[in-house]
Amino acid sequence: MADVQSYRMLIDGAWVDASDGALFDSTNPADGKVWCRVPEATEADVNRAVEAAHRAFTSGLWAKMTPTERGKHLRRLGDLLADRSEELGRIESVDTGKMLKETRWQAKYIAEFFHFFAGCADKVSGETLPIDKPDMFVFTKREPLGVVAAVVPWNSQLFLVAVKIGPALAAGNTVVLKASEHASAAMLEFGKLIEEAGFPPGVVNIVTGHGEPCGRALTGHPLVARVSFTGGPNAARHVLENAKRNFAEVSLELGGKSPFIVFDDANIESAVNASIAGIFGATGQSCVAGSRLYLHEDIAEEFLERMVAHARTIVIGDPLADETQMGPLCTAGQLAHIQREVAHAQAEGGTVLTGGKQPEGLGGLFYEPTIIDCPRQDLRIVDTELFGPVLSVQRFRTEEEVLALANDSEHGLAAGIFTRDSARSLRMAGAVRAGIVWVNTYRVVSPIAEFGGIKGSGYGRESGFQAIYDYTRPKTVWMNTSNEPMANPFVMR
Repeated sequence: MADVQSYRMLIDGAWVDASDGALFDSTNPADGKVWCRVPEATEADVNRAVEAAHRAFTSGLWAKMTPTERGKHLRRLGDLLADRSEELGRIESVDTGKMLKETRWQAKYIAEFFHFFAGCADKVSGETLPIDKPDMFVFTKREPLGVVAAVVPWNSQLFLVAVKIGPALAAGNTVVLKASEHASAAMLEFGKLIEEAGFPPGVVNIVTGHGEPCGRALTGHPLVARVSFTGGPNAARHVLENAKRNFAEVSLELGGKSPFIVFDDANIESAVNASIAGIFGATGQSCVAGSRLYLHEDIAEEFLERMVAHARTIVIGDPLADETQMGPLCTAGQLAHIQREVAHAQAEGGTVLTGGKQPEGLGGLFYEPTIIDCPRQDLRIVDTELFGPVLSVQRFRTEEEVLALANDSEHGLAAGIFTRDSARSLRMAGAVRAGIVWVNTYRVVSPIAEFGGIKGSGYGRESGFQAIYDYTRPKTVWMNTSNEPMANPFVMR
C-alpha cells in the first residue's frame, strides 16, 4: 500500500494524526481498491478540537474581528474554492464515485454560497423596541452561539459544508466539522483552503472517524452550542440523545422519498428529462431524489415508454470519464440494501420495467437505472429511502387522489409538480407536505433559497439569509434613561 495516501486532521490550525495513530481505509467504489487512509479520531482528539474552537470563539483573533472582517475571510474562501474546483471535484469523485462533471461543477458553484454568506456577515441586525414603559430604551442584538458541531454525510459534502459553516462563520461562531467515515478526503482537502484563506487557528477544525466514539463525543460535548446534522434517521436519533447532555440546539436534515407528480397537461419531454435527472442524476444518491413517480393515467403509458427507453441508454461507468452519465454507488451497504428492497418489491407484486440488477462486465458498486411499476401504495419500497437509482411508479386519476398519495409518507423533504395549469400548480404547491416544492423543474439549489424538510425529513433550514439567524441568539438590552432614583424595590416595573 505504498501508493496509498495518508491524510491528517485539522485541529487548532495544525495537521495532526489521531492521538493513538489509528487510521482506516477509504475505498474507490468504482474499482473497489483502497486509495487513501484517514485518521480514526479518538475522544481525546474530538475534545482537543472542541476546546480549540471554544478558545477561538472566546479569546482568539476571530472573537475580536468585526463582521465585515469575517466576511472577507469567507469571500477569500469562496474564491479559492472556485479556483480549485477541478482538483476538489476529482478527489470527491474518486472517494465517492460521484460523477466528475457534477462534483467539479458543484465545487465551483458552491463558491457562490460562501460569497453570499460573506455578504450577509455585516447585515445581521437587532431591533429597537417600542417598549410600553416610560424612560426605557430597549433594543436587541444578535450574538453568535459559540461552537457549532457540523456533521455531514459523504454525498454532496461540499454543498452541505457550505450551507452549515457559511452562516455559522458569518455569524461569528467557530466550527468542528465531522466528515463522513465513508468519504473524508474531500473535506480534508477543503481544510487546506480554510488554512489558505487565513482563518485563525481553531476557527474551523476537521475531524474524521466513525459514530463511536467520534460522532458521539462531538455531538454531546459540553462546549458545543449547536449541532447541525445531515444524515440518516438512525444516526439522528443518536444525535438527539447525545444533545440531551449539553442542551445544544439541533437542526436535522434527513432523508427523503420525494413525490414527482405529472399531470395530463404537462410537457412530457420536459417532465421525463426532469424525472431522469431527479432519480438517476448522482446515481440517485441525493436526499431530494424524486423516487416516487405519480403519473396521470392518460399519459402514463407514453411517459413510461419514453422514460424506460431513455433509462436503457444511460452510460454507466468510470465517474471520471466525460462520456459516463451514471457512476457507482458509494458503499457496499447501499448496494445490498437496494438489492434486498427491489427483490422484496417484486415479491409484493411490483414489476421491474427496466434495470433491477448490476450491469454486466463492470466491477465495483454499480447498479442499473431501475424503474418499478407498483400496483399499490402500500408496497414497502414506495416509502423506503433507497439512496440509489431506483424509481417506483404509480398512476392516478384526480388531483385529490394524487395529493393523498403524495402526502402518505413519513418523509417531507421535496416534491416535484409538472402541469401547465398555474392555478393547479399553486394549489398543489401549497397542499403538498414538503419543505421544498419544484414546479416544472427539479433539483435546483441556490444560496438565496432556504433548504430543508418536515416530518421524518427533519427540521431547521439551511441556506438563504434566514439561516444566519439560526446561528445567533437575540440579547435584549434595557436602558433606564431617567435621572430619577428607582422607586420601590419590591415592586416590579
